[in-house]
Amino acid sequence: MQGLIQRVKSAKVEVNDQVIGEIGQGILLLLGVEKPDDEQAADKLLHKVSNYRIFTDENDKMNLSLKDIGGELLVVSQFTLAADTKKGMRPSFSSAATPSQANALYEYFVTQAKAQGISVATGEFGADMQVSLCNDGPVTFNLSV
Repeated sequence: MQGLIQRVKSAKVEVNDQVIGEIGQGILLLLGVEKPDDEQAADKLLHKVSNYRIFTDENDKMNLSLKDIGGELLVVSQFTLAADTKKGMRPSFSSAATPSQANALYEYFVTQAKAQGISVATGEFGADMQVSLCNDGPVTFNLSV
């Protein structure tokens, strides 16, 4: 499971010119699901995303997590994160999970995040989405489990 996280001041996702998910300060997570992924992988990634210390403390050090600051989380499905780009000039998606597996794990991830008390907004799985953000820093990390 791949998670590209960006520390944001704000972020939103639109489908058909309608805002369907929006957050203030927090993390934009682009979530990629691969064939071997399961609920255990989703749990590990959620733990990492919610506890990864990427927000600054009073000494301007990255020492606080999403949970520490009470930040929000915008989760957007992103199957292209599962791409193999090592060979050729066209990405291969052979390692990506099937849409049904990916959607089930995406929904599971979101449900588990909400159960932890995190304020969560989402995109729409499989839709053509436009994502806008104000990256804070910029701070971006690729997390995998």
